[in-house]
Amino acid sequence: LARRGRSAASAALRPAPRARGSGRCGGCARPPRAGMAAEDEAELSLLECRVCFEPYGPDGERRPLNLPCGHVLCRGCVGALAGAERQRLECPFCRRLCGPAETSDCRPLLQLLELLGPAGGRLASGLGRSGGEAAAAPAGLGLRLCLGGWGSLVNPTGVAACPGSGRLAVAHDGKKRIHVFGPSGVCLRRFGERGDAGNDIKYPLDVTVTSDGHVVVTDGGDCSVKAFDLEGRGLLAVREGFCLPWGLDATPKDEVILTDSEAGALYRLAADFRRGELKKCQMIRARLVSPRAVAVCPTSGAVAVIEHLKARGPGKGSTRLTIFSAEMDLIGQMDSFGLNLVFPSRIHATAVAFDKEGRVIVTDVCSQAVVCLGKPEEFPIFNPLISHGLSYPVGLTYTANNSLVVLDSGDHSIKVYSST
Repeated sequence: LARRGRSAASAALRPAPRARGSGRCGGCARPPRAGMAAEDEAELSLLECRVCFEPYGPDGERRPLNLPCGHVLCRGCVGALAGAERQRLECPFCRRLCGPAETSDCRPLLQLLELLGPAGGRLASGLGRSGGEAAAAPAGLGLRLCLGGWGSLVNPTGVAACPGSGRLAVAHDGKKRIHVFGPSGVCLRRFGERGDAGNDIKYPLDVTVTSDGHVVVTDGGDCSVKAFDLEGRGLLAVREGFCLPWGLDATPKDEVILTDSEAGALYRLAADFRRGELKKCQMIRARLVSPRAVAVCPTSGAVAVIEHLKARGPGKGSTRLTIFSAEMDLIGQMDSFGLNLVFPSRIHATAVAFDKEGRVIVTDVCSQAVVCLGKPEEFPIFNPLISHGLSYPVGLTYTANNSLVVLDSGDHSIKVYSST
């Protein structure tokens, strides 16, 4: 079981494959802007760096450079990734190591910029940026804070907000697996060493924070659930009975709802985290299909689960959003195919959350967006909350002040949105 857990967790932490001809993560091209043909959008996406999303230019920091692996970055991002020593850098797309001296001018792009002339820069700058412009959230949300980035976070997989303190806990693949950020964005703690000791974390898949400030992590490396205080002290490790624990969310009563992706089950875990004592670990739902992300509504107690359905034929599979009442009665369910009949594009959900009004919010990696699907009783409606500026959103949570937090694995960052 541990070997299966490590294999599945490693696959989950690998960067998502990129579609041919697309500069975005997740295997799907960015949807065309209104009034712009898809062919024009594809051409213009060639004119921007796929790391900083700034338009290329013929000179200076924006000049396009080839890496030995074939990927193209602007000169500024090459310098930033190489660091102060400028000895080596790691390609953010394929992770191949090289030295800055091994880069070379990308002549096809330079020739294209020369042909387009000044119009090329204007056209590229018209595309959406991932830096927090007001247009990045047309539904009244503005990017207030952006944390992390490559090097600070590595392939992040889960994010959670502490209801009391407003702190954010992030699980990622760095040397210390859990980072805790304060409300202002300062990193307060790093803990969860990568290792084989009892309280070490091998492959974190998700994280949640209870209302009394305990950080609970699913570890796919040894198929366990581990609890820490906000100082990073290990308090409890639960290893009994799990095949591959994946997603988790804390209830207002400080219980934890947990998915087991390989067993196809949903668990309720109760513990005295201060004393490190497990009280109860009960299966509350079975016969799910590879359940992963899970969210608990803080007002009604409803539970939303994202299941990953197996592919039939050459397709890549689809996702299904299932909603249970607090008593675990089924109250809503729809898969990617059904959503596609209602909404203008196919949705492949990776994360789910409830807002303070009890509406279901999901991340969609196909369109790099965050979408509101409405309350369970009116499910589903279609209301895009964030449609630009995301690369590969994999995590979602709300803070106590109703700020929306999106974990973007595509650029290894945390993006905090608030009402404008």
